[in-house]
Amino acid sequence: MESRPLRHFVAVAEELNFARAAERLGISSPPLSRTIRRLEAELGVTLFERTTHSVTLTPAGTVLLDQARIALEALRAAARRAQRAAATEPKLVLAVKADSDAGLLDAILTRLAADPAALPVTIRLCGWGEQPALLRQGEADAALIYVPFDQTGLDFETVAVEPRVAAVPAGHPLAARGHARFAELGLPISEPVRPDELRRFLDQVVDEYGIRDLPQLLKLVELGELITLLPESIVARYPRPGVAYLSLPDTPPATLAIAWPQQSRSPATAALVRAATFSAT
Repeated sequence: MESRPLRHFVAVAEELNFARAAERLGISSPPLSRTIRRLEAELGVTLFERTTHSVTLTPAGTVLLDQARIALEALRAAARRAQRAAATEPKLVLAVKADSDAGLLDAILTRLAADPAALPVTIRLCGWGEQPALLRQGEADAALIYVPFDQTGLDFETVAVEPRVAAVPAGHPLAARGHARFAELGLPISEPVRPDELRRFLDQVVDEYGIRDLPQLLKLVELGELITLLPESIVARYPRPGVAYLSLPDTPPATLAIAWPQQSRSPATAALVRAATFSAT
């Protein structure tokens, strides 16, 4: 199956309107309709239910849309990786959210430098949750990221596991105690606490407050705007007089992983994974 019919199919599936899809693709509607009919004939399924007033996806079309997006993204990523591999001085790109490396990045790069298969590494600083998309789009070769994350098309290995702490305002009633049970924080998360629920809560905090980096997050804690959970490694690296860190013995730990595309066969990427997971083995 060629990529062009898939691109045309995705356009129609996303627009659910042949005229808008044709305009988006820069072609006219008749050839777009012919392409979709040929694709349906090739697959032996009906992809769209068409009436004079609407276009809807069939169950087969819904499945193909998910798979076509993955396939087209993989093709674009392959092109980007090939372009980077052809550079005069090839490098690996490691995606990292600032302050989300558990303080291990320097040690990882030092170990990597001793591996004969290593390539120079460029650090791609990114925002909250951007690493998986960068990997799938071919803009990064590997990423340091906390579990859980969208693992579609990716493999990963554990780099470090550490306890979580609660960051609360220094004037909080629990601040002087230095520790807390999760239920005492009053967060909108049911117990027993699961890592995926913690992730959703943190995503909501980031979205609600438009948080860009850790200092901004801690300032909001200091101002009494919110309470949040962080990996324990943050405590020594970000002491703040207005923030108290409470240990949470009944809360799941934070797991830092290194992730990479499943189809990667790069010896240099494998060397980076070895360097990152050295202390975890």
